[in-house]
Amino acid sequence: VPTMPSIPVENRSAISKFIAPNVLFYFRYGALATVITGLLLAWMQGYILQALMFQKGFVMIGTGMWMALIMAFNVWFIIWPNQQKILGLVPATDEQKAAAAKPALYASRFNTMFSIGMLYCMVAQQNMPI
Repeated sequence: VPTMPSIPVENRSAISKFIAPNVLFYFRYGALATVITGLLLAWMQGYILQALMFQKGFVMIGTGMWMALIMAFNVWFIIWPNQQKILGLVPATDEQKAAAAKPALYASRFNTMFSIGMLYCMVAQQNMPI
């Protein structure tokens, strides 16, 4: 949490023990719900395999789907485990907490940038399928 140093010391434990874990819960399950909903929609529309295998006419949406899957992987398997260490939700030394900050930060930034491309692919599929 980059703003932690600016928060009064007496309030930091409330943020790291109660607020941040709840916020991260919604991020994690928001990612999961988005992936499940997207895959379910693609399956119901009958193009899930064509998209995931980049077949003609489904390259853009397939690219967007793979980007979404990579972002969900980052949330569940890179960001969340490192945030647990940083917030003290799992036992970790000070060195492990410091080491966990960079992977969580970089994966979060990666997801932010990837979301732009994913959105582009979703829109492009409707307007210029390749």
